[in-house]
Amino acid sequence: MPDLTVDLAGVKLRNPTLLASGFLGETGASLVRVWNAGAGGVVTKSISPLPRLGYANPTVFETGENLLNAVGLPNPGMKEFEAETRTAVTAGVTVIGSVFGASPDEYAASAVALESYGAHAIEMNLSCPHVEGTGAEIAESEEAVREYVAAVKARTHVPVFAKLSPNVAHIAKFAAAAEDAKADGITAINTLKAMAIAPELRMPVLAHGTGGLSGPAVKPVGVRCVYEIHKAVKIPILGVGGISTGRDALEYLMAGASAVQIGTSILSRGIEVFAKVTAEIDAFLTAEGYTGVKEIVGAAHG
Repeated sequence: MPDLTVDLAGVKLRNPTLLASGFLGETGASLVRVWNAGAGGVVTKSISPLPRLGYANPTVFETGENLLNAVGLPNPGMKEFEAETRTAVTAGVTVIGSVFGASPDEYAASAVALESYGAHAIEMNLSCPHVEGTGAEIAESEEAVREYVAAVKARTHVPVFAKLSPNVAHIAKFAAAAEDAKADGITAINTLKAMAIAPELRMPVLAHGTGGLSGPAVKPVGVRCVYEIHKAVKIPILGVGGISTGRDALEYLMAGASAVQIGTSILSRGIEVFAKVTAEIDAFLTAEGYTGVKEIVGAAHG
């Protein structure tokens, strides 16, 4: 039987699938539920130092199998999220805490808090495409990526992953900047900046106007980004974007990801998607004679 475990910069995953930030990550109970459904680990909702309300409705729009959202990063704030994090950690869940803020110090403060609550690693949401001042502007500046990552690394002791934006010309340059600042890994990709318009109303569907596109449509972009990043850095990569089957995950793994995150496909395949994708990866590895998932990481690079 192939070895499906993953060592992600020192964080042990029981299989290469994780819950992506933004789905079922609001409460400790939902994180435990995803873990019990078979995920190898979970990424929490992005949390800021203080509570944030987010945008007015409508904030989510389904377009085929894809999802367009501009919820505005609503969250209860770091103080209120302590109980939720501890609930998941106490239940044995491998937790990666997602953080954001309006400055390097706010990112660092959130990361320090989540680490103190027991989070096993930190994911820096540097690339939300629809929140001004704490999203894409950071991921579009190599200098900012270095500054923000360095600030978090200076105050934390757990692995730190920088989540990057696909809405740039050369994503590998930003991954290299994060690595220069001592990031322990890269998460790629965040959602694609997109829009939908209601012809009858002659206006955007989302109240915010633009939003982030996720789902099957973004997978080829995500795979390409991971492939380019793998050639530019030596640190682990978490692949995310449009993954709903084991075959999708295998594309990311062979492009260079050490593990993958799953979000939107929970809507189509159910919470059992983590177990299903893991089983499909296992079946492929067995059929092809591999002894473990590590053997296929970066295999498409020759």
